[in-house]
Amino acid sequence: MTLNGAVEPQALSQLWDRKWPECPPFAHWLPDHYPDRWARFHSLPGSKRYPDSEAEYAIVLDRHYTVLSELNPGSHLLIITTEWTDTPKTTPQRWPRRSEVAPTSRHWRTLIEEPDEEPDFRSYTQLYAEARPWQPGTIDILLRAVADDEISGVLLGPPNLGWLYHPYDGGADVIVSTRAERDELKARHHTWLSDHPAGL
Repeated sequence: MTLNGAVEPQALSQLWDRKWPECPPFAHWLPDHYPDRWARFHSLPGSKRYPDSEAEYAIVLDRHYTVLSELNPGSHLLIITTEWTDTPKTTPQRWPRRSEVAPTSRHWRTLIEEPDEEPDFRSYTQLYAEARPWQPGTIDILLRAVADDEISGVLLGPPNLGWLYHPYDGGADVIVSTRAERDELKARHHTWLSDHPAGL
């Protein structure tokens, strides 16, 4: 990471492979690969999925920022956003909203989630990364877009990738460094957990 928040793609790839060797950076794969370090929190009371008032958006943002602040990114927050294309090239984009909420991000890497698919039907996952000075409120627009299902596949973390935070429409998956840390986090916010036996 440079002083202006730019992220060097090769260095980020090496860091990811060192910190999270069991899983490529597909946000929705992480709970299955790190189940003993994973917690899921819902964004609204009663596990309501989508906010429909400013009061509910305020609850969504407060829950995200509460957990992120407890995880403590440090001076900067690493932001990884996702796009999908029909070819290995980064354009045309299917979801232009991504570039609107993360306009300073740089292309990081291209992945294929289903490499065995026929070439004509493959979808290429394009990952973009940036680092922003951290403080609550710094990613309101991005989190609201996630809450409205305008973008998906977002990953947040500290510059050293010591933990990962995946907000989605309805909640957030958190992957921390130890089971004990996970359990402490769940105990602090037990009312935000799902009633589902698998924690979904």
